[in-house]
Amino acid sequence: MQQNNGLDKNQLLSFAVFSMILIGFMFYFQNKQSKDQKVKEAAKTAQVAPTANSNTVKPALVTNLNDSLKSAAIQQVQLKNKELTLGISTLGGQISTVQLNEYKAYNPKTDTNDKNLLLFDKNNSAYGFQFKDKTGKTFSTKDLVFTPVQNGNSVTMQADVNGAIIQFIYTLSNKYAVDFHVKTQGLNQLVTDGKADFIWDYSVREMEKGRSQEQTHTEFAYTFDNYKSYDYDARTEMDEPEETLNWIGIKQQFFTAVLEPQSGFKNSKGNQENIEEGEFLKKFNFNGQVDLAGNELNQSFKWYFMPLDMPLLKEYNKNFDEILPLGWSFIGSLNRWFFIPIYNWLSDFGIAAGWVIFLMTIATKIILSPIMYKQHKLSAMMRVIRPEIDEVNARLKGADAMKKQQETMAIYRKAGVNQMAGCLPALVQIPIFYALFRFFPNMIDLRGKGFWFAKDLTAYDDLIKLPFKIPFFGWDHLSVLAIACTVVILIYTVMTSGNIQQPQQEGMPNMKVMMYIFPITFLFFLNTSASGLSWYYFVSNAINILIILVIKYWILDEKKIHAQIQANKLKEPKKEGNFQKRMREMMEKAQEQQKVQQQHTNKKK
Repeated sequence: MQQNNGLDKNQLLSFAVFSMILIGFMFYFQNKQSKDQKVKEAAKTAQVAPTANSNTVKPALVTNLNDSLKSAAIQQVQLKNKELTLGISTLGGQISTVQLNEYKAYNPKTDTNDKNLLLFDKNNSAYGFQFKDKTGKTFSTKDLVFTPVQNGNSVTMQADVNGAIIQFIYTLSNKYAVDFHVKTQGLNQLVTDGKADFIWDYSVREMEKGRSQEQTHTEFAYTFDNYKSYDYDARTEMDEPEETLNWIGIKQQFFTAVLEPQSGFKNSKGNQENIEEGEFLKKFNFNGQVDLAGNELNQSFKWYFMPLDMPLLKEYNKNFDEILPLGWSFIGSLNRWFFIPIYNWLSDFGIAAGWVIFLMTIATKIILSPIMYKQHKLSAMMRVIRPEIDEVNARLKGADAMKKQQETMAIYRKAGVNQMAGCLPALVQIPIFYALFRFFPNMIDLRGKGFWFAKDLTAYDDLIKLPFKIPFFGWDHLSVLAIACTVVILIYTVMTSGNIQQPQQEGMPNMKVMMYIFPITFLFFLNTSASGLSWYYFVSNAINILIILVIKYWILDEKKIHAQIQANKLKEPKKEGNFQKRMREMMEKAQEQQKVQQQHTNKKK
């Protein structure tokens, strides 16, 4: 993994820009009246065809960045609606500030979401088109100073580079979309290769509590194949040389910035690197090609700066809902068609988010109750025949493990106990666990919702703050909900581990010890995870404990089960299932091979 070392090119450029801004503002305020007059005269003589509802200006003649900074101060034009506030800079003609007005970012000083939520700000995003001229040299729109003309919620940015005119026209409509039209005139006198590179450098700002969790959910997202196919990349270099991307996005845990080109991006590639500390999480770079028509760039684009809210994402009908990382295949379907609908339905009653999760847990348990009942009934049956298993182990003490295993399986078969039936509930709960692992940290409706001492159910609770960081893990807190969840899982494990048969072969790990270690690992996993996930599994395992007690003392009568097992022994044994038959044959074959090997060893002696 690459590290962020020192100042990069963009940081040096930003330093130079801000230094020149201070000088520029001094001249700007001294000559404000004369400058305003020049802009008005330029607007009357503009040579580029005007767009609807916008004025045009005569472009300032710009040959390089240093000359432009001497002659003009960098300005920022503001566009605003209910959802977004945009700042568009004359340097590069690019969107330099993006604020989502209806959301707030996490503030570690107050431990709450009360900061302005700024996706773009302080030069953390820079984008533009890069062209190669006839001499082989490249020039970029990021280095040009544009002249702005604003008309309501639309602004036209215009620049001149060696006689070629470039216009960027931004229009902020309703909600979260920004139309971005690019027009050029005379560019064909400078370039001949028929394409331009769109380059976007973006350092993603930390917005949420829980840096590691948010960093994990910060990644490239893009679609292709006419919006039908979707892909993402969170760790490696992105490379799509053969696909035409319909849109490219860089997403965070709950928000995303997406650019959609009219004709798509070709030969797309990108890279990313984690930023270990500070206000930024990751640094991204994207490079995609756009085609020129007659060596002119006249194409429409659209920016989207959105919260990852499922109904909103679906409104656009552009596969944006895939950006929400709900899991692949069956996992994602489980979230889309069960957990999200049931959460929304319960929330409509005005119930607090923590209690909604509580009710979701109960609903899940009710659905799984037939499977859970079979599991606990099997546990009770195995407790009843445990003395007979112990008798076999005592009688065959010193015999080979294979012989003991065969005798044990024979007891299970005569008693009508199918050991494999206990695996089904565990297998069913694996996709549920992973679905919820995706659900809780990415459900924007839970963002900022507190419950008891957890201030945000999508982040960890840190009621226990440590005066130091735990080595290797880097924790400076302990999550109470994670500890509580670990304790109930440990209790549940103790209650159910009595049925676990100890390994008969020497050198095999003690399964009971392994079962006790497993709950402890949950603490390491949950301590920095969403507290909603810890709360769900605390409730889930507490209900499991209650179910075991109810079944043991009120539903299942172990005496009756013992009588049933004894009756089963007297009956003709049930026909072996395919799996049991294969297991028996494998054991017999292994036993025969063991005997042959032993005989061969004895002959050598």
